[in-house]
Amino acid sequence: MNAADLVAGVGWTLVHFLWQGALIGCATAVLLTALRNARPESRYLAACTGLFLCLAWPATELVLRLQGSAGAGGDAMVLFAAGLVAGSPLDDSWSVLLGEQLSWVVGTWAVCTLAMALRMVLGLLWIGRAAAHERIEPAWQARIERMAGQFGIDRAVRLRVVERLGSPITAGWWRPVVLVPAALVSGMPAHLLEALLAHEMAHIKRHDYLVNLGQNVVETILFYHPAVWWISGRIRVEREQIADDFAARQLGEPRRLALALSELERLQFSTHHLAQAANGGDLMSRIKRLIRPDTQALNWKAAIPVLGLAALCSAVFAHAAPTPKSAEPDLAAVADFNSCKRPHYPAESIKQNHTGTVTLGFLVAKNGKVKEAKLAKSSGHVLLDDAARIALEKCRFKPARTKGKPVESWTAVQYVWTLE
Repeated sequence: MNAADLVAGVGWTLVHFLWQGALIGCATAVLLTALRNARPESRYLAACTGLFLCLAWPATELVLRLQGSAGAGGDAMVLFAAGLVAGSPLDDSWSVLLGEQLSWVVGTWAVCTLAMALRMVLGLLWIGRAAAHERIEPAWQARIERMAGQFGIDRAVRLRVVERLGSPITAGWWRPVVLVPAALVSGMPAHLLEALLAHEMAHIKRHDYLVNLGQNVVETILFYHPAVWWISGRIRVEREQIADDFAARQLGEPRRLALALSELERLQFSTHHLAQAANGGDLMSRIKRLIRPDTQALNWKAAIPVLGLAALCSAVFAHAAPTPKSAEPDLAAVADFNSCKRPHYPAESIKQNHTGTVTLGFLVAKNGKVKEAKLAKSSGHVLLDDAARIALEKCRFKPARTKGKPVESWTAVQYVWTLE
């Protein structure tokens, strides 16, 4: 596999994820709507599954493209794990245009991905530095160790007080640390701050840090798709609700946690450093849910984007249906022999003085790559036939055209083996 094949594989995978991500986002939105009155754990699992598919689908397609023959190009069929087979949703002209711009697509994606990865690494380094060097409060450290035992956490949990921090942050898996804003330590009643720490203990108990780290990786790789950010945002909202419920059960006082969140909201307006919520979600909605859980009615206005995505996906798949191929294109496909190496004369054939003419049939895709090769007429020697096929199927072709548009078609190529 050469660099051009790698760029083409990555590029077409990124392009195809535009409609794949829309399809996954639509399905996730429908499922979350159906589960609107279920436990947050159910919605959390549905959203996590959607985000996992956002990574697994294009990853599987990329592997298939890189492992496949030259036919794994822009119009390759995508096999989904459930057995769904979908053709390319791209129009012929768009397919050719995008094929010519794939290097720019991949280059831009790579630069942006590296920038976001650097941002994530710097954030992790900042958390590590804060855990090592920020202020320790012995009284609160003792209290959080006691809470960790009550939550059944067998690992040591550290607490650090940070001056310039928007909200409590829990990081680390093996050696978890809770970073608490100094404004909360000095400005919030101790029993309410303890309720917020109980919420953080719930995150540690559930190993939420690892899931959040995985979310960041998916967001970094697939940053360009809105569905990824929406699904990831829903994961964070549901995760906060699960942690709220866990902490409320442990405290035995849902109202106490609600008061702590209310105090956090009050400090938000008095101290510009404080953020809207601890790790995701809206404070007011979390407070209302803790005090008075309500059944959520179906919001048809919120469903409009979902219906729009469904209509878009339907149009995409309708457009993806294979169009009838013209039996005789206006212009036949022509091989560009400068794009491939000359067939290598097998050493055994030279020793046996084998010569002959082999005729090969190639199915040339609209992007000029060979999708399939077959032997039309043998030279009389298997080694010569195979050597010609292996070399010539790597050639690029000027695709056949019908009414000015590139079309997929078969073309014949002869190669003469002679010994001089």
